[in-house]
Amino acid sequence: MTPHPEDVLVLEQRIERADLARLLGLFGDIIKYVADVERGVIAIGGELHADAEQVLLEQGSRPADLWGANYYPGRGREGCIEFTSLINIRPARGNRSMEVEDPAVRERIRALTFALVGAGEPL
Repeated sequence: MTPHPEDVLVLEQRIERADLARLLGLFGDIIKYVADVERGVIAIGGELHADAEQVLLEQGSRPADLWGANYYPGRGREGCIEFTSLINIRPARGNRSMEVEDPAVRERIRALTFALVGAGEPL
């Protein structure tokens, strides 16, 4: 299934709460997103992480810089990010599981998430 452009938003600044609430409708309590840890942008939304990944690749991101995660509004700073996605399986980069294993990459994703998406505040 090809994602509709309105299903994936590329964030360079903080997302509007109304847009975040609209994206939440797809799965109920989770929003999938992909962070480009080098460009400092996030593609959020879509049915699969691969949908957001594709949008960023089309905008010039490098595959090695893209990491998938899930956002849960209302769970607070410590519980709002799940660093898990199929696109994270990258043995060549030392990441052999769906979970982002590198603490520095996790921290970059966390910083981008808090700046562009939120820090787990309720909608």
